[in-house]
Amino acid sequence: MIAENIVHFARVLRRAGLPVGPDRVLAAIEAVELVGLARRDDVHAALSAVMLDRREQQVLFDAAFAVFWRDPKLLEQLLYLLLPKITGRGEKHRPTRSNRLAEALAAQREAAQAREEQKAAPDEITFETTFTFSERERLQTLDFETMTTAEFDRARKLAEQAPLPVQPVRQRRHARAASGTIDLSATLRQMARQPLTLIPRYTRPKKVLPPLVVLLDVSGSMDRYARLFLHYAHGLTRRHLRVHTFTFGTRLSNITRCLAHRDPDVALAQAGTQVEDWKGGTRIGACLDDFNRHWARRVLGGNAAVMLVTDGLDRDDGGRLAEAAARLHRLAHQVVWLNPLLRFDGFEPKAAGVRALLPHVDRLLPIHNLASLADLERALRQPLHSQGTPPWNSKANA
Repeated sequence: MIAENIVHFARVLRRAGLPVGPDRVLAAIEAVELVGLARRDDVHAALSAVMLDRREQQVLFDAAFAVFWRDPKLLEQLLYLLLPKITGRGEKHRPTRSNRLAEALAAQREAAQAREEQKAAPDEITFETTFTFSERERLQTLDFETMTTAEFDRARKLAEQAPLPVQPVRQRRHARAASGTIDLSATLRQMARQPLTLIPRYTRPKKVLPPLVVLLDVSGSMDRYARLFLHYAHGLTRRHLRVHTFTFGTRLSNITRCLAHRDPDVALAQAGTQVEDWKGGTRIGACLDDFNRHWARRVLGGNAAVMLVTDGLDRDDGGRLAEAAARLHRLAHQVVWLNPLLRFDGFEPKAAGVRALLPHVDRLLPIHNLASLADLERALRQPLHSQGTPPWNSKANA
């Protein structure tokens, strides 16, 4: 029955990461009934029209459709297949998603095999393996976009434990210490209480962690990276209370209080209800201008550093983005731009938004895997790029 096949196909797409709900399944059944089953291209066009809502999902859908509808007896045979390499017009600009789709196609087959083996050998003792070091090491270099669902869940837990990217800064105020500069007033007070003894008191300059401001792009092109970076920001907030997190797509949202919750799932669920422009468009210039006007003076004190997480794919409407980025650079101690597009060796600043942002950032670093998250601390300790050197060359330091 065609309706049952469409339901199974929707389940495969859902396991692969596409948001295919019951409403789209019903719409797909009606669409196929309208176009008929005479031509394969008509069925493909009808299903993609009602099941997809973004152009980026087309490559994954095409690969799943080609494999899933290859034979009328689809499920039993297709679960044995290895998914062929996905190709498409976006192949050079973003990683493929074959891992997640292959995992979705094989999920039911693995569960069935496990049940059969359990019945065949009920007395067999099995040991559940934990997250081993070799797998942890392999995850460090995997791109967030190519991870399977299980790998992405493990990466989220590792991101929560990533080291702080900032170092303590020296303040003018002093605190008591066992050695250092003699505190004359404290020493005299001690001598007044005990005239026959001389016990010098010492002070040293205080060192505190500077505030950290995160500006996270949650538009459609940044969806996978933004989700994992939110877990990283939640881990920073739990360990360093002076972290302020903002999201932006078409508008600016302050989710600092949401990420203060101890449970990461609850914290991100609260943030999701507050962020209304998730996976929407991008208006970087307008959002940065909103931050400069209403939030910059509140959160950018005390040598605060700004981590701007975006791919910069936005139009510079009349120089508004360049003007907002320049003002942000003047207000912040330093602006660190984390761009997932730097994972490509041939990256060049050709987009208008990228060219508008580049002159107003101190560092440009990659942010596409766990290794890049762990290297933020080491990269930020290094001296800034020399004048005249393209800042995207600093990705070699990360």
